[in-house]
Amino acid sequence: MSKRSGPPPIVFILLFLALMGGGYWWFFKRDTTPQIPQIVDNNPINEVFPAPTVVPTGTKVKIDGSTSMVTINQNLKTGFESKFPGTNIVTRAQGSSNGIQALKNGIVDIAAVSRPLTQSEISQGLVAVPVAKDAIAIIVGQSNTSIQALSSTQVADIFQGKVNNWSQVGGSNGQIRVINRPAVSGTHQTFKELVLKGNNFGTTPNITTRPRDETTGLIRALGNNGIGYATFAQVQNQLTARVLKIDGVTPDTPNYPYTRQLFYVYKNPPSLPVEAFLGYATSSEGLETALIGN
Repeated sequence: MSKRSGPPPIVFILLFLALMGGGYWWFFKRDTTPQIPQIVDNNPINEVFPAPTVVPTGTKVKIDGSTSMVTINQNLKTGFESKFPGTNIVTRAQGSSNGIQALKNGIVDIAAVSRPLTQSEISQGLVAVPVAKDAIAIIVGQSNTSIQALSSTQVADIFQGKVNNWSQVGGSNGQIRVINRPAVSGTHQTFKELVLKGNNFGTTPNITTRPRDETTGLIRALGNNGIGYATFAQVQNQLTARVLKIDGVTPDTPNYPYTRQLFYVYKNPPSLPVEAFLGYATSSEGLETALIGN
């Protein structure tokens, strides 16, 4: 009698039991709870985009939005185009709300935004991806040497028109000229939430609003008695403006009161170029590039 070849029956029995166990887990034990999108500063984060390894030549991504993200946009543009030759990142900075409108109109692929999305924007299929933390600095002209620091309450009172003389907050006698940013600015909107606690800016004669959301012109307008605000990254090395301490701390300290999240916003479903850029921007390499350059 010839011997049977092949594995003994016990092998098939064990294999059958393993398959039965796997099937039982799949149908009855696996987690079938719907995945809830991660929420960051009231923004739903539905996807984590993988860092790309190859991006086709000719890939183009257009970005518009917050003036606070000019440096970040430029750093990521340089890093992305260097890593993936033949790609083109086009950046503009016309304010967060203008960037979102351009995104909804299909003019740009990504909006750079320095405020959380509204529920209306979320309902229109917009999704925000957190990119970096930022601080809003309170600034005066370099020639205004009589004031070095303010409290959070004093800042709110100044920008609401309740205080209009520097002598009321420890400075020399003289009118405070408040230089405000336009409402299309994400920094303007965030300032209302963080600094004014949702209240409106004042309307007293000493408060003026810039026609465009740009920091250079705001700094020029400060003179020796003006006060304004800007993203810290744009003013920390300025020679013509000085950053004030708020509640005794500077914007580069962890307990600074006016800190916010910056976002890239896309419209669902994202295109492949958008996925590639956001994958790079949110990778460890991209985050480092965004903050310190290439």
